[in-house]
Amino acid sequence: MPISELRLVKRCAEYLSKEEIKRIPAYTRGVYVLFKYRPRVKKYDVVYVGLAAGEKAGSIRGRLRTHRNSVRKKDLWTHFSAFEVWDNIQENEIAELEGLFRHIYRKDTRANRLNRQKGFGKLRKIVKSTKKEGWLVKKKAKAGK
Repeated sequence: MPISELRLVKRCAEYLSKEEIKRIPAYTRGVYVLFKYRPRVKKYDVVYVGLAAGEKAGSIRGRLRTHRNSVRKKDLWTHFSAFEVWDNIQENEIAELEGLFRHIYRKDTRANRLNRQKGFGKLRKIVKSTKKEGWLVKKKAKAGK
C-alpha cells in the first residue's frame, strides 16, 4: 500500500461553484471553505471556514447545501473547496483543524463576515502558555532605529 502524501487530508476539491455541490460524495467528513469570487481581479476571498465531522455536524455536502439555501448566507459566497479527512481522523481532530483556520482568519475583514469569533479558545490557551515560557518574547528595538 502506498504511503499517503498527507496525514490528515485524503482528498480535496477546490474552487468549485455552488452548482457543483452534488459532486461531493455523501457522508464526506472534513473541512470546507466558502469563497466569494471577484471576477474583475480573478480572486477568491475566504468567506467562511467550516467543518463536517460526522453525524452531529453532518457531511460536507449537507453543510454546503445548508449554506446554499440559507437566506443569510447564500448570497455571500459563490464557490467552495472541500478537504476530506481519512477515516481514522476523529471528530475532535477535525474541530481542531477548523478552529486553527478560523483563528488565522479571525482578523481578516473579508473572511470575517460569517466567521464571527474571537479565535480558537484552545489555541489561545497554548499561546498564553507559550508566552509564559518566553518563546514569543519580542525583542526591544535598538536606540536610533
